[in-house]
Amino acid sequence: MNRSAKATIFHNPLCGTSRKTLEILREEGADVEVREYLKAPPSRGELAALYARAGISPREGLRAKEPLADELGLTSPETDDDTILDAMVAHPILINRPLVETEKGVRLCRPQDKVREIL
Repeated sequence: MNRSAKATIFHNPLCGTSRKTLEILREEGADVEVREYLKAPPSRGELAALYARAGISPREGLRAKEPLADELGLTSPETDDDTILDAMVAHPILINRPLVETEKGVRLCRPQDKVREIL
């Protein structure tokens, strides 16, 4: 990997997978911008663009295991992507993590080794 490659990780320090992904980025020498998305959430447009670049839908980026997802009806097959995106912006805990962006693309790094696809 290019030692000066830039990467942005949408990170939750309480998440083991997120911490392991950050560790891989640092081991690989990436210039990492850490965005704790619960403190500094992405805008709706930014989130939509990240998912588009990753080739996944907002539903695929939803943290469906989060109890709030069920409470808000987001796990229902009838719920559309716009509703899911709006809920994620209102409640960033619903954003599955870690999302990593580099010049080579965006990945939802579950498992954490998926980050290597964009390094």
